[in-house]
Amino acid sequence: MKMERIGKTEEDDKEDEEEEEKEEEEYGPGCLDFATDGGEELFVPPLNFAVVDHGVYRSGFPDIANFSFLETLKLSSIICLCPEPYPEANAEFLRSHGIRLFQFGIEGYKEPFVNIPEDTIREALKVVLDVRNHPLLIHCKRGKHRTGCLVGCLKTAEMVFNFSFR
Repeated sequence: MKMERIGKTEEDDKEDEEEEEKEEEEYGPGCLDFATDGGEELFVPPLNFAVVDHGVYRSGFPDIANFSFLETLKLSSIICLCPEPYPEANAEFLRSHGIRLFQFGIEGYKEPFVNIPEDTIREALKVVLDVRNHPLLIHCKRGKHRTGCLVGCLKTAEMVFNFSFR
């Protein structure tokens, strides 16, 4: 099969490799092994998956295709920022792996100037800051707005209070 390079240069590839090496050095070898071929199990991360900090991850809503990948994270807790009931398949996955679910029902708005309830973000932030809940995944539907708000609050708290999870 011929692979075509679209929009990436060799310099981009080198930058990607350097970034991967830095992430492996920071988060451990194999942290980027999401998928393999040759008949081995595929590890598919949820939409918009990313490492936030040591033991803290973010993503869009995980589905069954992502469960093998989530197993590799050895999660203790998941924070769901969606108000809808948690799907039964996901709830069963959490039960079978001893993962605690913290659900903070925040409506998803795309309109500007819609306030996310401060008290809800404050309670979710308490869960994130408690290292007994780590490793932890924060997610909403797409892993952008609500998740981004909570992660932004976490990063601000890290800067203001000068702490790290390491």
